[in-house]
Amino acid sequence: MSRAFVKEQDDRPEDLPERPVSANPNFVTARGLALIDGEIEACRKLLAQGQHDQDKAMIARASRDLRYWTQRRSSAQLVGSAGKPEAVAFATRVSIEREDGRRQVFSIVGEDEADPAKGLIAYTSPMARALMGKKVGDAAEVPGGEVEITGLEGLG
Repeated sequence: MSRAFVKEQDDRPEDLPERPVSANPNFVTARGLALIDGEIEACRKLLAQGQHDQDKAMIARASRDLRYWTQRRSSAQLVGSAGKPEAVAFATRVSIEREDGRRQVFSIVGEDEADPAKGLIAYTSPMARALMGKKVGDAAEVPGGEVEITGLEGLG
């Protein structure tokens, strides 16, 4: 095998699959929009660094991620909740009480902003879908049992 052939293969950028883009509407909170903008900026910095270092794997990853975040930014639909919401909706912080007395608070946010460990759930999640449209005092059947809505706040 010739060395030139091996060199040509070594210079090829990493072949990465595209990141899947959700078919759901890209609703975002103001915080979610800022997070997307931050991801775009981080990808641009990585691209610049990768080109400086001639790191083809870094360039391939950053390029793929930049395409994803740019698409998500272009399809973003900013949704805020002004004042005190009447019912559970996107951009709402929901307080619930479970049958066993545990109290939890969830913020219903966009798919890219979701982080269940931090109480941020995507509006497409089973929990959010079960709570949508409910008012304070209403019961809802959610994964894990029945809950009562005890409070609502807008995320702004």
